Amino acid sequence: MSLLQLFEDVKQNEWIDIPAGWLQGRTVFGGLVAGLLMQKACSHIQDSNKRLLSCSVTFVGPVQQRSARLTIEILREGKSVTTLETRLWQDGAVQTILVASFGAPRVSSIKVKQEPIAPTYVQPENLSVIPFAKHMPECFQHFEVCWAEGNYPVTASEHPDFGGWSRFSPEQHENRQLTLPDLIVLMDIWPPGVLPMFKQVAPASSLTWHITYVNSVQHQLCDWFKYKVVTEHAAEGYSTEYAYLWDQSDHLIAILRQTVTVFT
Repeated sequence: MSLLQLFEDVKQNEWIDIPAGWLQGRTVFGGLVAGLLMQKACSHIQDSNKRLLSCSVTFVGPVQQRSARLTIEILREGKSVTTLETRLWQDGAVQTILVASFGAPRVSSIKVKQEPIAPTYVQPENLSVIPFAKHMPECFQHFEVCWAEGNYPVTASEHPDFGGWSRFSPEQHENRQLTLPDLIVLMDIWPPGVLPMFKQVAPASSLTWHITYVNSVQHQLCDWFKYKVVTEHAAEGYSTEYAYLWDQSDHLIAILRQTVTVFT
């Protein structure tokens, strides 16, 4: 089943079957789960002038590769902003929650543009794509990732953080118009910023993920996007980090903040 078919299934049905090929360790890839919930949210926004402003995802428990129920509740629908909550259920329990706010443009005299300067990276065409290998999470096969800054995961680095390029794999996905749920899936392929400090392979998983959506995507599915992560604090088995996503023209697309559980 293609990603587009899966998203169409989400629009039409309350129950869906999560297809094979998306596992990340003992759970389904969190980016896919968040993308499914975002698709459910988008399908209930009737006003075309309202675009995503921000969303928060809480990964309550591991999502398994089988049937899941997706529910939605409109928490408030105002003239300018609609806020919804979508949930993914398995075995009668909530496994993931997404709360999203969509807003229409409003007249305002306040304008501030203090966006971070995009790092200068070698173009992805001149970098090596990390090859998919059997020991890697199977969800990685759906993407192409190029490291442009920082150390790779599990290299016992003294420093966290990295940056580079990512996109959907042209070999696995037919190119088409990129949608917001697609983007949510893509943004989560990067591992936590502390992973370069790991001395050996150990679990690390997202607990909460907050996305501020700055500029709407008007891109193709297999376009490259630039990513950079910065870890602010890590101790006692948890880390806090922020990250930025730009397109290939250095337009800021999203600001991300994440709390990660670290098992080492």
